Amino acid sequence: MSSLSHDFIRFALDQNVLRFGEFKTKAGRLSPYFFNSGLFQDGAALAQLSEFYAERAINGGVQFDMLFGPAYKGIPLVAAISVILAQQCHNYPYAFNRKEAKDHGEGGTIVGAPLKGRVLIVDDVISAGTSVRESVELIRAQGATPAGVLIALDRMERGTGKLSAVQEVAASYGIPVIAIANLADLLDFLKDNAELASHRPAVAAYREQYGI
Repeated sequence: MSSLSHDFIRFALDQNVLRFGEFKTKAGRLSPYFFNSGLFQDGAALAQLSEFYAERAINGGVQFDMLFGPAYKGIPLVAAISVILAQQCHNYPYAFNRKEAKDHGEGGTIVGAPLKGRVLIVDDVISAGTSVRESVELIRAQGATPAGVLIALDRMERGTGKLSAVQEVAASYGIPVIAIANLADLLDFLKDNAELASHRPAVAAYREQYGI
Protein backbone atom coordinates (compact mmCIF):
# COMPACT_ATOMS: atom_id res chain seq x y z
CA MET A 1 0.00 0.00 0.00
CA SER A 2 1.36 3.40 -0.97
CA SER A 3 1.56 6.21 1.56
CA LEU A 4 -0.97 8.12 -0.56
CA SER A 5 -3.50 5.28 -0.27
CA HIS A 6 -2.84 4.91 3.46
CA ASP A 7 -3.24 8.63 4.10
CA PHE A 8 -6.41 8.76 2.02
CA ILE A 9 -8.04 5.89 3.93
CA ARG A 10 -7.13 7.57 7.23
CA PHE A 11 -8.62 10.84 5.94
CA ALA A 12 -11.84 9.13 4.79
CA LEU A 13 -12.23 7.49 8.20
CA ASP A 14 -11.60 10.77 10.05
CA GLN A 15 -14.27 12.44 7.90
CA ASN A 16 -16.73 9.58 8.57
CA VAL A 17 -16.92 9.03 4.81
CA LEU A 18 -15.65 5.47 5.23
CA ARG A 19 -17.64 3.49 7.78
CA PHE A 20 -17.87 -0.06 9.04
CA GLY A 21 -21.05 -1.96 9.90
CA GLU A 22 -23.64 -3.60 7.66
CA PHE A 23 -24.74 -1.73 4.54
CA LYS A 24 -26.83 -2.83 1.58
CA THR A 25 -25.27 -2.04 -1.80
CA LYS A 26 -27.10 -1.20 -5.03
CA ALA A 27 -26.51 -4.80 -6.07
CA GLY A 28 -28.37 -5.99 -2.96
CA ARG A 29 -25.22 -7.28 -1.23
CA LEU A 30 -24.62 -6.75 2.47
CA SER A 31 -21.30 -4.96 2.69
CA PRO A 32 -19.28 -4.62 5.92
CA TYR A 33 -18.08 -1.17 4.86
CA PHE A 34 -19.52 1.90 3.19
CA PHE A 35 -17.87 4.77 1.30
CA ASN A 36 -19.87 7.91 0.49
CA SER A 37 -17.89 10.82 -0.96
CA GLY A 38 -20.95 13.04 -0.59
CA LEU A 39 -20.03 13.25 3.10
CA PHE A 40 -16.99 15.42 2.33
CA GLN A 41 -19.07 18.44 3.20
CA ASP A 42 -16.91 21.50 3.87
CA GLY A 43 -14.23 23.53 2.16
CA ALA A 44 -11.31 22.12 4.12
CA ALA A 45 -12.36 18.53 3.41
CA LEU A 46 -12.89 19.23 -0.29
CA ALA A 47 -9.48 20.91 -0.54
CA GLN A 48 -7.72 17.98 1.10
CA LEU A 49 -9.67 15.46 -0.99
CA SER A 50 -8.65 17.35 -4.12
CA GLU A 51 -5.00 17.18 -3.11
CA PHE A 52 -5.25 13.38 -3.06
CA TYR A 53 -6.87 13.39 -6.49
CA ALA A 54 -4.29 15.84 -7.86
CA GLU A 55 -1.38 13.72 -6.70
CA ARG A 56 -2.84 10.57 -8.24
CA ALA A 57 -3.64 12.45 -11.47
CA ILE A 58 -0.05 13.63 -11.86
CA ASN A 59 1.62 10.39 -10.76
CA GLY A 60 -0.94 7.84 -11.99
CA GLY A 61 0.69 7.21 -15.36
CA VAL A 62 -2.10 8.68 -17.51
CA GLN A 63 -1.25 11.44 -19.98
CA PHE A 64 -4.03 14.03 -20.26
CA ASP A 65 -4.70 17.55 -21.52
CA MET A 66 -7.83 18.44 -19.54
CA LEU A 67 -10.26 17.21 -16.87
CA PHE A 68 -13.94 16.31 -17.12
CA GLY A 69 -16.39 15.87 -14.23
CA PRO A 70 -19.67 13.98 -14.81
CA ALA A 71 -22.74 15.51 -13.18
CA TYR A 72 -23.31 15.64 -10.31
CA LYS A 73 -20.57 14.50 -7.95
CA GLY A 74 -17.89 15.06 -10.56
CA ILE A 75 -18.67 18.77 -10.84
CA PRO A 76 -17.24 20.06 -7.52
CA LEU A 77 -14.46 17.49 -7.75
CA VAL A 78 -13.19 18.56 -11.14
CA ALA A 79 -13.34 22.27 -10.26
CA ALA A 80 -11.52 21.84 -6.94
CA ILE A 81 -8.89 19.48 -8.38
CA SER A 82 -8.17 21.98 -11.16
CA VAL A 83 -7.51 24.66 -8.54
CA ILE A 84 -5.09 22.41 -6.63
CA LEU A 85 -3.27 21.43 -9.82
CA ALA A 86 -2.95 25.09 -10.85
CA GLN A 87 -1.45 25.90 -7.45
CA GLN A 88 1.11 23.18 -8.18
CA CYS A 89 1.96 24.77 -11.58
CA HIS A 90 -0.18 22.29 -13.56
CA ASN A 91 -2.85 24.53 -15.09
CA TYR A 92 -5.35 22.27 -16.89
CA PRO A 93 -8.67 23.26 -18.48
CA TYR A 94 -11.74 21.55 -17.09
CA ALA A 95 -15.35 20.97 -18.08
CA PHE A 96 -18.46 19.24 -16.79
CA ASN A 97 -21.88 18.35 -18.12
CA ARG A 98 -25.45 19.25 -17.32
CA LYS A 99 -28.04 16.54 -16.89
CA GLU A 100 -30.44 18.51 -19.09
CA ALA A 101 -29.43 20.53 -22.15
CA LYS A 102 -29.77 24.31 -21.82
CA ASP A 103 -31.63 25.95 -24.72
CA HIS A 104 -30.61 29.58 -24.02
CA GLY A 105 -27.42 31.47 -23.24
CA GLU A 106 -24.43 29.35 -24.26
CA GLY A 107 -26.77 26.33 -24.62
CA GLY A 108 -25.80 22.68 -24.79
CA THR A 109 -24.87 20.21 -22.09
CA ILE A 110 -21.14 21.01 -21.65
CA VAL A 111 -19.98 23.76 -19.29
CA GLY A 112 -16.41 25.00 -19.12
CA ALA A 113 -13.55 24.48 -21.53
CA PRO A 114 -14.17 22.88 -24.95
CA LEU A 115 -13.60 19.15 -24.92
CA LYS A 116 -10.44 18.51 -26.91
CA GLY A 117 -7.27 16.48 -26.71
CA ARG A 118 -6.88 13.77 -24.09
CA VAL A 119 -9.57 14.04 -21.42
CA LEU A 120 -9.26 12.56 -17.92
CA ILE A 121 -12.68 11.74 -16.42
CA VAL A 122 -12.94 12.39 -12.67
CA ASP A 123 -15.56 10.68 -10.47
CA ASP A 124 -15.87 9.32 -6.93
CA VAL A 125 -16.43 5.60 -7.53
CA ILE A 126 -17.55 3.34 -10.37
CA SER A 127 -20.65 1.29 -9.60
CA ALA A 128 -22.56 0.40 -12.77
CA GLY A 129 -20.29 2.55 -14.95
CA THR A 130 -23.21 4.61 -16.26
CA SER A 131 -21.64 8.04 -15.74
CA VAL A 132 -18.39 6.88 -17.36
CA ARG A 133 -20.25 5.55 -20.40
CA GLU A 134 -22.13 8.84 -20.78
CA SER A 135 -18.89 10.79 -20.33
CA VAL A 136 -17.04 8.75 -22.93
CA GLU A 137 -19.87 9.30 -25.42
CA LEU A 138 -19.89 13.06 -24.77
CA ILE A 139 -16.12 13.34 -25.10
CA ARG A 140 -15.96 11.33 -28.32
CA ALA A 141 -18.90 13.24 -29.79
CA GLN A 142 -16.83 16.42 -29.43
CA GLY A 143 -13.90 14.87 -31.26
CA ALA A 144 -11.81 14.47 -28.09
CA THR A 145 -10.21 11.32 -26.68
CA PRO A 146 -11.04 9.75 -23.30
CA ALA A 147 -7.61 9.29 -21.68
CA GLY A 148 -8.69 7.47 -18.52
CA VAL A 149 -10.81 7.61 -15.40
CA LEU A 150 -9.68 8.83 -11.98
CA ILE A 151 -11.70 7.70 -8.94
CA ALA A 152 -11.34 7.83 -5.17
CA LEU A 153 -11.99 4.17 -4.26
CA ASP A 154 -11.96 0.96 -6.26
CA ARG A 155 -14.11 -1.59 -4.42
CA MET A 156 -12.56 -4.40 -6.52
CA GLU A 157 -15.95 -6.07 -6.54
CA ARG A 158 -17.47 -8.22 -9.28
CA GLY A 159 -20.17 -6.72 -11.43
CA THR A 160 -22.66 -8.94 -13.23
CA GLY A 161 -19.90 -11.22 -14.52
CA LYS A 162 -16.36 -12.15 -13.54
CA LEU A 163 -14.97 -8.64 -13.95
CA SER A 164 -15.31 -5.73 -11.55
CA ALA A 165 -17.07 -2.53 -12.60
CA VAL A 166 -13.65 -0.90 -12.96
CA GLN A 167 -12.33 -3.74 -15.12
CA GLU A 168 -15.49 -3.65 -17.26
CA VAL A 169 -14.97 0.06 -17.93
CA ALA A 170 -11.30 -0.45 -18.77
CA ALA A 171 -12.11 -3.35 -21.10
CA SER A 172 -15.12 -1.72 -22.76
CA TYR A 173 -13.47 1.59 -23.60
CA GLY A 174 -9.79 0.65 -23.72
CA ILE A 175 -8.84 3.25 -21.12
CA PRO A 176 -7.09 2.93 -17.75
CA VAL A 177 -8.91 3.47 -14.47
CA ILE A 178 -6.75 4.76 -11.62
CA ALA A 179 -7.85 5.01 -8.00
CA ILE A 180 -6.47 6.78 -4.96
CA ALA A 181 -7.08 3.59 -2.96
CA ASN A 182 -8.70 0.19 -3.40
CA LEU A 183 -10.06 -2.67 -1.33
CA ALA A 184 -6.66 -4.35 -1.06
CA ASP A 185 -5.29 -1.11 0.41
CA LEU A 186 -8.14 -1.05 2.91
CA LEU A 187 -7.39 -4.62 4.03
CA ASP A 188 -3.72 -3.73 4.49
CA PHE A 189 -4.70 -0.65 6.47
CA LEU A 190 -6.93 -2.72 8.77
CA LYS A 191 -4.22 -5.31 9.30
CA ASP A 192 -1.85 -2.64 10.61
CA ASN A 193 -4.40 -0.73 12.69
CA ALA A 194 -5.09 -2.20 16.13
CA GLU A 195 -8.12 0.02 16.68
CA LEU A 196 -9.89 -1.18 13.52
CA ALA A 197 -8.41 -4.67 13.06
CA SER A 198 -11.62 -6.29 14.31
CA HIS A 199 -13.34 -5.23 11.06
CA ARG A 200 -10.79 -6.98 8.85
CA PRO A 201 -12.28 -10.52 8.93
CA ALA A 202 -15.66 -9.29 7.70
CA VAL A 203 -14.08 -7.17 4.93
CA ALA A 204 -11.81 -10.07 3.93
CA ALA A 205 -14.78 -12.46 3.82
CA TYR A 206 -16.71 -10.00 1.67
CA ARG A 207 -13.81 -9.75 -0.76
CA GLU A 208 -13.53 -13.54 -0.84
CA GLN A 209 -17.21 -13.80 -1.77
CA TYR A 210 -17.61 -10.87 -4.17
CA GLY A 211 -14.11 -9.68 -5.02
CA ILE A 212 -12.06 -10.10 -8.13
